[in-house]
Amino acid sequence: MELYRLRTFLAVADEQNLTRAAERLHISQPSVSTHIKALEEGLGVTLFIRTPKGMILSQEGSLIKSKQ
Repeated sequence: MELYRLRTFLAVADEQNLTRAAERLHISQPSVSTHIKALEEGLGVTLFIRTPKGMILSQEGSLIKSKQ
């Protein structure tokens, strides 16, 4: 697990939006999306529920964020 992916996860969890997380991290939105997808695949869980209004932490995502 890469540290930059965890930073991306925390930014998306805080912002609840890929674009705002990307702006906060000074990286592109596609990079944020790729980091989250890779983290989810590596852990074998869904971390976010994607909605038209943004990203909501899943139960597993909430558990990970609470351990920060």
